[in-house]
Amino acid sequence: MIRKSLLDLNVLIALSDPEHKHHQKARNWLTLSGRGNWALCPLTEAGFLRVTTNPVFRPGPRSLEQAIAILQTLKGICDYCPIDESWVTLTARFASRIRGHRQVTDAYLLGLAIKENRVLVTFDKGFQYMAGDEFRKNLLVLE
Repeated sequence: MIRKSLLDLNVLIALSDPEHKHHQKARNWLTLSGRGNWALCPLTEAGFLRVTTNPVFRPGPRSLEQAIAILQTLKGICDYCPIDESWVTLTARFASRIRGHRQVTDAYLLGLAIKENRVLVTFDKGFQYMAGDEFRKNLLVLE
């Protein structure tokens, strides 16, 4: 059985944009994982809206309404993983491997994946050190 996954923002953006350099890799992974075996969370939703509506994201940026419509479509084919624990609680088991302010959101996502016994799917190899051997099973870096 395939373990349920939690998407990192970079995978969500790649899935939603056919012109993204990793779009096909993300689609291939999605095909293998199957419908409903992956999830979004409040952090990835907010990040998606923030990034894809930014005028520098791409020529002709999406409006907020367009970005919300894309999220609604995606939410129709995936799980939703709410966050009901604090950042400190979710990251406590690997806090010694967090290396600075750029990993704050990443750590929260990894902590949520661990808590929910999910696999965090990302293109970001920086997660590997943070996860360490102990939480390697909760991480999939697409290459």
